[in-house]
Amino acid sequence: MPDLLLFLVTSIAITLAPGPDNLQVLARGMAQGRKAGLVAALGFSVGCLFHTMIAAVGLAAVLRSSPLAFQLIKYAGAAYLIWIGIQALRARGGLAQGGAVTEVPLGKVFRQSVLGNMMNPKVTLFFLVFLPQFVRADATHPALQFLLLGVVFMLQTAVVFSLFGLCAGWLGAWLRRRPATGRWLDRAAGAIFVALGIKVALP
Repeated sequence: MPDLLLFLVTSIAITLAPGPDNLQVLARGMAQGRKAGLVAALGFSVGCLFHTMIAAVGLAAVLRSSPLAFQLIKYAGAAYLIWIGIQALRARGGLAQGGAVTEVPLGKVFRQSVLGNMMNPKVTLFFLVFLPQFVRADATHPALQFLLLGVVFMLQTAVVFSLFGLCAGWLGAWLRRRPATGRWLDRAAGAIFVALGIKVALP
């Protein structure tokens, strides 16, 4: 497989760029701490395998050729983000009471993150365009190359997003020790989710 190192470097650069997924990891880490940030990072990373499988079997071409399917999935993903944001905005008695975080079970954080990634059709289309650049057309088993690249992308995403989650967790812990500032963390996280949902819904 040609240029695997180039693929890795390019993937890291793409993952570092601000986007809905890493911003959600930051929001979750700030609102609930390092563990939640790390779990969210793992969830978004695992979601990459879904898009890899779609690209590998060629179903993304169907999605790309159907504007209606694209729009439906796009709006469903946007609605999901907004719903998560509203739940955070409506949280009661968490950060506003001086240090106790409104806990979301880590299993739920993981499921939300996986679904949030899977329901983003732009990620599917990105994989469809990006992965083939590093797959040899004359390979005996091109699907295996897709899968390998997807695993590499997932692993580097897990590392980069985990750093985001850790940093956000430390920042959140620092702010929670200051009630005057910490009480706004739930609201800030909720506002980020709602804004991301609106952004995803827009052209």
